[in-house]
Amino acid sequence: MKRIMLFILTNIAIMVVLSITLRLLGVDSVLAENNSDLNIQALVILSGVIGFGGSFISLLISKWMAKRMTGAEVITQPRTNMERWLLQTVEKQARIVGIKMPEVAIFPSSAMNAFATGATKNNALVAVSQGLLDNMSQGEIEAVLGHEMSHVANGDMVTLALIQGVVNTFVVFLSRIVGHIVDRAILKNNEGYGIGYFVTVMISQVVLSILASVIVMYFSRKREFIADTGGADLAGHQNMIAALKRLGQVEPEALPEQMAAFGINDKGGLMALFSSHPPIEARIAALEERLRNKGDANYT
Repeated sequence: MKRIMLFILTNIAIMVVLSITLRLLGVDSVLAENNSDLNIQALVILSGVIGFGGSFISLLISKWMAKRMTGAEVITQPRTNMERWLLQTVEKQARIVGIKMPEVAIFPSSAMNAFATGATKNNALVAVSQGLLDNMSQGEIEAVLGHEMSHVANGDMVTLALIQGVVNTFVVFLSRIVGHIVDRAILKNNEGYGIGYFVTVMISQVVLSILASVIVMYFSRKREFIADTGGADLAGHQNMIAALKRLGQVEPEALPEQMAAFGINDKGGLMALFSSHPPIEARIAALEERLRNKGDANYT
């Protein structure tokens, strides 16, 4: 509930800051001088509703969508020793991190992967692929589960939804401001919206969305390092490192885009700036450095 309130308050704050900033920059005056009928306040509100509305709806239906896009089957009554062990392990980790037991599911994929999703930390889903269960040891699987449970306990789903909502708001708002400036100040169209406005808005929105994704992916990569640390604390550094090394030995199969940021592994983009996950080597190096530091601290 606290994060939902933060979600709403952030939306309001963004709208207020946008409105004040534009007045200080004199954008409304420029538009007025060119006979623009743009209502800045109304556009700020519309942008906030569109930007955060999409993120909020995606967050609310994230579990439902995840199950249908991956074919994940929630374990209600364990049928095998592995399913029973999975439930027991997640339940133990949930107690340690102080959250309610999430739903646990297995999705049919031969690739080694896992993900966590859900609207809140106490209403989450943790899923692992059949390929991961078939190819990893129990210690490694426990580390992967710990990684995903850390995502849940840290509220990463809501955090990234907030970030996505903020950048979406700016994309919607700025693309329409650029469209109005081109339509009114450059093309001198004073009657309704001309083709120049719509073309400019579409192009601006595409360009700004690409730039915005760099921001979202940056925060996603940071959250991965934190989740790796959480997995190491729950299952042991060596298990977490071993799990990452095993993941690094195979070409990962990408999860659906909506869940890629919360998987244990994902295909990187053509450029590192657009990847939701840091390189496996960097994640292993960070854990090994932390392990060395802990060893030095214990020694002293």
